[in-house]
Amino acid sequence: MDRLWAPWRMEYLTQPPAPGCIFCAQGDDRELLIIHRTPLARVMLNRYPYCNGHLLVSLHRHSAELNELSGEEMQELFRTVALCKEVLARASSPDGFNIGLNLGKAAGAGVVDHLHLHVVPRWNGDSNFMSVTADLRVLPEALLTTYDRLLPFFRETEGA
Repeated sequence: MDRLWAPWRMEYLTQPPAPGCIFCAQGDDRELLIIHRTPLARVMLNRYPYCNGHLLVSLHRHSAELNELSGEEMQELFRTVALCKEVLARASSPDGFNIGLNLGKAAGAGVVDHLHLHVVPRWNGDSNFMSVTADLRVLPEALLTTYDRLLPFFRETEGA
């Protein structure tokens, strides 16, 4: 019998959520998985991704409501989402993308009080029998490997 080992998932399954907001946390960007910053927004890798390269885009300002965002914040948020799509397209050549918001716990938001968008690269065939029968995702690349692979692509855009 083959075994699929994913010991890093144990942290997600057994530890209570960290106090505070993951999108407001301060510290080392690499440890926090923050891969890019703009004056108003940040991009971070999802610690529990749906697919490799699953990015989260949030504003620095803590807000859960779309109608609380200024026009400048709204533009920055979606400009950053477009940048993420561009970077992922160049770095990973996905066949498509899921981009969206989960507003509220009932909608699937894991962090309900800080609005954020998901940018998920998708490949034909990335949903296989493991997802369908075992409610399990197989991720072929470690998080920090993905971080290190994507970082140069984001850095290229910083001077542009």
